[in-house]
Amino acid sequence: MRKILVTGAGGFVGARILDQWRGRYELCTFPHGFSADSDEAAVRALIAREKPDVIVHTAALSNTAYCASHPEESLRANVLLPEWIAKAAAETGAKLLAFSSDQVYAGCKRSGPLPETLSPALLAEHHLMPLTDALMNIHFPSGPDVLRKAEYRLKFEELFYVQLNILRYAKDRQRKYRGYVFEKVGDIFNGFYSRNLPFELTNAQKRVLKEIRRDLGAGRQMNRLLQGDVGSGKTLVALMSMLIALDNGYQACMMAPTEILANQHYETIRELLYGMDVRVELLTGSIKGKRREAILSGLLTGDVQILIGTHAVIEDTVNFASLGLVVIDEQHRFGVAQRARLWTKSVQPPHILVMTATPIPRTLAMTLYGDLDVSVIDELPPGRKPIATIHQFDSHRVSLYRSVRKQIDEGRQVYIVYPLIKESEKIDLKNLEEGYLHICEEFPDCRVCKVHGKMKPAEKDAQMQLFVSGEAQIMVATTVIEVGVNVPNASVMIIENAERFGLSQLHQLRGRVGRGADQSYCILVTGYKLAEDTRKRLEIMVRTNDGFEIAEADLKLRGPGDLEGTQQSGIAFDLKIADIARDGQLLQYVREVAQTIVDKDPNGSLPENEILWRQLKALRKTNVNWAAIS
Repeated sequence: MRKILVTGAGGFVGARILDQWRGRYELCTFPHGFSADSDEAAVRALIAREKPDVIVHTAALSNTAYCASHPEESLRANVLLPEWIAKAAAETGAKLLAFSSDQVYAGCKRSGPLPETLSPALLAEHHLMPLTDALMNIHFPSGPDVLRKAEYRLKFEELFYVQLNILRYAKDRQRKYRGYVFEKVGDIFNGFYSRNLPFELTNAQKRVLKEIRRDLGAGRQMNRLLQGDVGSGKTLVALMSMLIALDNGYQACMMAPTEILANQHYETIRELLYGMDVRVELLTGSIKGKRREAILSGLLTGDVQILIGTHAVIEDTVNFASLGLVVIDEQHRFGVAQRARLWTKSVQPPHILVMTATPIPRTLAMTLYGDLDVSVIDELPPGRKPIATIHQFDSHRVSLYRSVRKQIDEGRQVYIVYPLIKESEKIDLKNLEEGYLHICEEFPDCRVCKVHGKMKPAEKDAQMQLFVSGEAQIMVATTVIEVGVNVPNASVMIIENAERFGLSQLHQLRGRVGRGADQSYCILVTGYKLAEDTRKRLEIMVRTNDGFEIAEADLKLRGPGDLEGTQQSGIAFDLKIADIARDGQLLQYVREVAQTIVDKDPNGSLPENEILWRQLKALRKTNVNWAAIS
């Protein structure tokens, strides 16, 4: 079959060609849809790979909002054919067709309607414009009201199919995978609760434990995302959930992304279980020889009840007698395939509890983690003082170092974080190497340790240990300390060039302090010249310690594709017109619509929904990396 590639204006023309030339041509597309934009490298790569027989280029159309008030101008655009497209066509021997936007408009007016992609019931019930009218008016709007209706229709459809896919997948998984039934809360849990619990649980912790307990006894596999701000007590909730597994004769496993974090969980859990007859073991890449053999043997016999580890726990040599519950900490740092391997460690998939200290805005959670049930711990344990955050200009170093000296004299420790390791010629930033020398000079009587991502693991761990043990009073570091360092005695976090960090990253770094009973401080150091967005970010940090408020603000300021803490730099699908940050209400609405359809038609067999399941099947083949979701 001959191949055709559409570049330029995009979806409407591509849809027309796909519809009218279906069966005669194979459409070469980018992963995210019909059209190639002006990205020369991407288009050239596609032409070289696919070697299309025909290349159709259409003039870029005017901004839709502008078109609404100047409809006549949107028809007068001339063809602007980039030379490189003509050259690429000549090199491959492809036939080149070019159209101006008025030719496209005239052609579209003459053509018949496109096949509808939503059911008649949905169009009528939600007052949606037909697809042909919507696509026509998004490019050639006859007025502002029509443009708004066209945008609404296309956003509705885009978000609807994202949610329909997630919810259908979740429903299928619920039916397919039965879960172990944990019928009782027994002696291990109750003994811990009455004798070892270090403090009264917060109401949020109690609520989340009830949600987890309900899942564990429901007879279906639990898949729950546990969100909690730094220091909110997620590890305690995870431990108590694991004790329920032990009470029912099963083993539990906790997987952490780094050895430092795995070690901290191991020490914390052993301390919490002190005096109890529960065998807890740590398995990381550095544990070898007889100790490793003893752990692997204990897992097979069931003597090891709780295993805490890194990626080492998913190795083929690690097998359990009866793995019932898996806790994954900071899960966006694990790949999908890595997490899936844990499922093979048991006769049937174990219950899964995913923990993250990176607050995820509700709208993004519905999209990235839409098939997981979500629990939120939104209270800090009693006795924790809010961290005082101060924005300070770098010209005020004398007073800053005076404050640091006071904290060190009181026996506290200090973090100083830099954004770069080595000096960049293009960006004039304080770099870590210079900073380390400067701090050593300023505080000659203090031991200063240094940690960054380019150090060898053993060297990095040794430096970290100096700080954790209290031998070093100051740690100079890059963002490698963002997750997992727990030093309750550290009371000051200084972030140099704070304007270079995103909100979520600033919040994660701030969370390294404030873990003890003493008042803690986070100092954001910047120069005087700041962009408006940067000033807003710093104001939010100074104003609030609420991670969820910060995450929502970050989503609005940066957009979902650039949000830190998500699974990858972008989300798992490329939204062409909808915007998760601004269309949150619509996302919630279409999710409810999709949920109703999945509940009424779980098998996808009702005639009135045939068009929806057919379109979903088509979308799965083209523009969505569904495997990356949760």
